[in-house]
Amino acid sequence: MSFTQKITKGVMSAALGMSLIGGGTFSYFSSSAKTSNTFAAGTLDLKVNPKTMVNLNNLKPGDQIYREFTLENSGSLDISKVLLDTKYSVIDAKNDNTDDLAKHIKVTIMYNTTTATDPVVETTLYDLQNQTPDLAEIDTYGGVGGHHLAPLGIKAGGMDKIFVLFEFVDNGQDQNQFQGDKLKVDWTFNAQQADGTYYDNPDTGNN
Repeated sequence: MSFTQKITKGVMSAALGMSLIGGGTFSYFSSSAKTSNTFAAGTLDLKVNPKTMVNLNNLKPGDQIYREFTLENSGSLDISKVLLDTKYSVIDAKNDNTDDLAKHIKVTIMYNTTTATDPVVETTLYDLQNQTPDLAEIDTYGGVGGHHLAPLGIKAGGMDKIFVLFEFVDNGQDQNQFQGDKLKVDWTFNAQQADGTYYDNPDTGNN
């Protein structure tokens, strides 16, 4: 074998060895797995029916106005609280008021249960503006045995019936300053979600 043939054969052997070494560097076993996860937020949707509860004229001291309305949870999440926010304004027809008409309007809000109707709120409209009662909760229950009742808000798809009684209180004194006056009341019902839920791993066999 000539010198040239020996050199050529040696170079080719070296190149083949480098190729095998290089190929080994990038050769390895592999495996992959994939999970698909979905997080979809629920909805909180409170509806009040009717939208307007009182629209009356010619009221006088001693008059009472009784109304019913419903709070409906049309969302997919449970409602834990429905907080009532009250705002009102008085139109003083003769600009002679020395007192606030709202102090003379008594408001009684009742929660209806299957066996009893108990007051949730009993106050004046004037004082109610500084309160945010939870209309989806009641502290006492007037049924047999005097059990305590605390409904856990309104379940998804559920509904609460609320009764309200407005009274223009006749205090036995001169209330002529309120003749011709108007009282506008805005009620906002603020629903709050229930507490967060801990979702445990249901596949205990793999833990």
